[in-house]
Amino acid sequence: MLVRLRTLAPAVLIVAALLAKAPGWSQPPSTGTVLNAAEAARLLPASVFFSGQSAPVQARNSGGIKFGDGMLVLAALIDTSGYSSAVQQKYQSYLITETAIQINGHLLPPGAYGAGFVAGKFGVMDIGGHDIFSVEATHDAELKRPTPLQFIAGSSAGEFRLYQGRDYVVMTAPHQ
Repeated sequence: MLVRLRTLAPAVLIVAALLAKAPGWSQPPSTGTVLNAAEAARLLPASVFFSGQSAPVQARNSGGIKFGDGMLVLAALIDTSGYSSAVQQKYQSYLITETAIQINGHLLPPGAYGAGFVAGKFGVMDIGGHDIFSVEATHDAELKRPTPLQFIAGSSAGEFRLYQGRDYVVMTAPHQ
């Protein structure tokens, strides 16, 4: 029995060494990176359709996430001047996701959505302007340089914050 173990040991070591070099075995997969406004603007359309109208994208006020698997989440503020005041209150940004994401624990399937921060909440609407869900936003008084819209990596791997000014929600991909 001891002889069999001795002849098997080198084979086990070789297999272990090969697995350690195989992609995804030696280290966890990348959880994603933040895209700045210039990177996101290259991917976003110049205008978007929402609730029966087309509105221009504010490319300078955009951002995104590129997850480790290559899937994207993009967001941009929108010029909503052509919309009614009731729509303008809730709809400030456009959100496009290629993968399912969670926003403060609420699952959002891939798609294009209207979104906005209103009175301490973040609301998401479908392309027709119908409310999907609303979650509590967090106010970050410590944020050094708030901008109209930005993504910042969160406190744990695979967690990202979507900020509008100093208010944010947490986004993650369920498979991360």
